[in-house]
Amino acid sequence: MKKLALHWKIMIAMFLGVVWSIISGTMGMNDFTKDWIDPFGTIFINCLKFIAVPLVLFSIISGVSGLGDPSKLGKIGLKTLGMYLITTVLSISLGLVLVNAFSPGKQTNEATKRTNRLKYEVWANNNSIEIKDGKHLAASMSVEEADKINGLLAADEGSADMKKVMEKSAQAEANRKQGPLQPLVDMVPDNLIVSLGDGKLMLQVIFFALFFGIALTLIPGDNSRLVRNFFEGMNDVFIKMVHIVMKAAPFFVFCLMAGVLARSANSTDELLDIFIRLGKYALVVVAGLMLMLFGFYPMLLRIFGVNIKYRDFFKGLSPAQFLAFSTSSSAATLPVTIECANNNLKIPDKITDFVLPIGATVNMDGTSLYQAVAVIFLAQFHDVDLSLMQQIGIVGTATLASIGAAAVPSAGLIMLMIVLDSVGLNPMWVAIVLPVDRILDMCRTVINVTSDVTVSAIVAKTEKQL
Repeated sequence: MKKLALHWKIMIAMFLGVVWSIISGTMGMNDFTKDWIDPFGTIFINCLKFIAVPLVLFSIISGVSGLGDPSKLGKIGLKTLGMYLITTVLSISLGLVLVNAFSPGKQTNEATKRTNRLKYEVWANNNSIEIKDGKHLAASMSVEEADKINGLLAADEGSADMKKVMEKSAQAEANRKQGPLQPLVDMVPDNLIVSLGDGKLMLQVIFFALFFGIALTLIPGDNSRLVRNFFEGMNDVFIKMVHIVMKAAPFFVFCLMAGVLARSANSTDELLDIFIRLGKYALVVVAGLMLMLFGFYPMLLRIFGVNIKYRDFFKGLSPAQFLAFSTSSSAATLPVTIECANNNLKIPDKITDFVLPIGATVNMDGTSLYQAVAVIFLAQFHDVDLSLMQQIGIVGTATLASIGAAAVPSAGLIMLMIVLDSVGLNPMWVAIVLPVDRILDMCRTVINVTSDVTVSAIVAKTEKQL
């Protein structure tokens, strides 16, 4: 009998997790689920979290240093990276517009809103709770809920929790008084070790990785070969660690789904509400991806005067797109992508051999759009309002995080945890979007591959080689 593919095992595990959560809720076994099943889901998330930062670090360094000859960072290199940056920022912006316009996670039931907000405030452990008269309060809370939080945190004047609150409150006040260029200052680390240990300082890690990778390309090949080999090897090791963790994913996903749903829904009606909102979220993501695929990329080709007919473009690229959909990996699809670009779309191999491998590493338009939609959806679901500046921060973080996303299945899930952490949201919330992640992963990989080929055609046109 043919061995069942991993993604089918994960889907079955998610379904069983949902079934268990229903049984658990109706039989009053939620406490058992939280105590004996949910911790394994936490272990799974922790495994992905500790892999995430070094994976981003080594992936970016090996990707940038892989450009080889420093001259490649010249005109063609700048065009390539510039176009990838533009498409990524626009895809994230489109995702933010759609998710804010349709609000798939917005709660209409006031009791549910308060419950979700309360859970967020308790998790945040005073990260964003206003202090009034020595008590933790939030605008959306009733007095009873505020009292419950104060009871849960036992926040008297001498407690460690209260000290954390006062420190964070003081820090927030200091941040409000900082200048307009402070976000730029915050991108540059003053202590790399501290940055590596704090998920909220991911931009500093990415800045260092880009700087290190560029510096490495400027060192003669013989002198830098060992260093490049080291980082490429370390990148391979952490990707292998992801593969190992994912082999046990079905068991962990069952525990994660059962635990999260047991904590998020105490009744069948609440559980049904979660899945209705999840369906709306998936539709918003797919709508954004379809707009990119059938509208944005063909329009971009026309703007730059690339003379490839609409039908010919999709017909020529379809083998790579179908393979990307089935494998969820732009790296695994790369040989077919190059072949389609060369043979079907007549893009010279001098361009594709340079542009497409970089794109498979640093260009993740579909993943970036998905991250933007997912972060705002999860914030809406938990009744957390993200300011305009926080959403602009998501554009920057998701753009740079996409550079570090490995071109392998479900890598976007790890990057999503980083983006959530960067805006002060709970990385564990990824479990809520997990049921539809696999199919969305397949869809967004198609966008990633299409974007790579679009940029290679534009670069070839601007270099008068198309």
